[in-house]
Amino acid sequence: MKVSLSTKLGQQLTLTPQLRQAIHLLTLSAAELESELNLALESNPLLERAEEAGEDETPGDVEESEAIEANTKAETPPSQTNDQEPADEPRDWDADSSSSHANSSSMSADDPDREPASAPDSLRDHLLWQLHLTPLSARARGIGVALIEAVGDDGYLSDTLESIRDGLRPEIHAELDEIGTVLHRIQRFDPVGVACSNLAECLTVQLCVLSADTPGLELARRLAATHLEALARHGADHLARQLHESPEATHEAVALLRSLDPRPGGQIASDAPDYVLPDCVAYRQGGVWKVALVGGQSGALSISRHYESMIGKASRDDAAYLRSRLQEARWLIKSLQTRADTVLRVAQAIVRQQSAFLEYGPEAMRPLTLREVAEELGLHESTISRTTTRKYLNTPRGTFEFKRFFASGVANDSGGAASSTAIQAMIRRLVEAEDPRKPWSDARLAAELKSGGVPVARRTVAKYREALRIPPSNERQRLD
Repeated sequence: MKVSLSTKLGQQLTLTPQLRQAIHLLTLSAAELESELNLALESNPLLERAEEAGEDETPGDVEESEAIEANTKAETPPSQTNDQEPADEPRDWDADSSSSHANSSSMSADDPDREPASAPDSLRDHLLWQLHLTPLSARARGIGVALIEAVGDDGYLSDTLESIRDGLRPEIHAELDEIGTVLHRIQRFDPVGVACSNLAECLTVQLCVLSADTPGLELARRLAATHLEALARHGADHLARQLHESPEATHEAVALLRSLDPRPGGQIASDAPDYVLPDCVAYRQGGVWKVALVGGQSGALSISRHYESMIGKASRDDAAYLRSRLQEARWLIKSLQTRADTVLRVAQAIVRQQSAFLEYGPEAMRPLTLREVAEELGLHESTISRTTTRKYLNTPRGTFEFKRFFASGVANDSGGAASSTAIQAMIRRLVEAEDPRKPWSDARLAAELKSGGVPVARRTVAKYREALRIPPSNERQRLD
């Protein structure tokens, strides 16, 4: 053993508090940002609301300094006060580190005095609450949690039991029968019929909890189990003849089925409609697409002159406190300016790339990736990813999340490419124009797209059709 001294040269990235704060602000939606600013105003006396002129103006009245043309580069937002640190050029928060995303999750202020905003329970929360009130073993409860996590907003299972079983390992090694037993309990939680794999199972579970003397119950169970497709295609009278049942009994059973809920998850949805606050607005002015920030996000806060002037008159301890708060306020304002600049630049890039969509609709949406925008703006892909998440752009065609404008592409016969969004719009148009007596199969839809210059495989058409929640051709057929 020998003791020795040695030197080693290396590089290590350190995320400063300012950088952590900037990353955190970038991940917030407009509503969350407003809540964050309200908390900052309550906790920091050096901050105050900046007076925002022209807040109620329409997009067409926005001044040229605020409405940046979509084909020009965004300018850095002006500083709020003379004493504020000047805003740097937009910073690529992730170019030097792949671990920034993990670190940013720790930036949410876990203040014990901060009360979360009240919101209606989600379907999963409602089911988990019932699960924890049910007398089950720890093992069965763990299986129940995995099953509930696989339940979508409509109340149906989004994964197979096999994939749920594989996801439980290595913590829990469970057979399908054991998972099915727990699933049977959950399906009878409120609302009855959740966690089912398909409509037939959902309706059957709801029928099982009804009283045995319910009129039409036995026939309704038969219809739900094996005849739903025939009922939808041919109607109750045709099905009555096929099953050798009286029309009255069949209509009674069908009425019972119609009284059930095909989407039990919708019962737990909030009665209040969901609203989003757009971060940017895109509009045409003088034949040119322009983009502007909404609500003056870059100038939401400023330094309080009153408290700043007290620093030189206060005692040493009070002055030290005010100086630290002043520094925090300057960091926050600078981070807000950087966030606003990044959001605006990304929105402008999206409008430049997807101007055809704004002009002509979904079928004109072009393929676009995060990497393309990142290379155009000189930023990292993960920065673009954060900027496009829960940020919304208001356009004449509606308000869309930034991510809505990014889509994969399929090469077409003209040498270009059609985006998945455009192909889905084409499929919807073709289905809406088809003869309901002879609906087109996926192969026919693929042939029609190919004749229009977009070669798409039948399985790709099936995938996009399912994403649009369009039933297959045999379920779309109508004889009357």
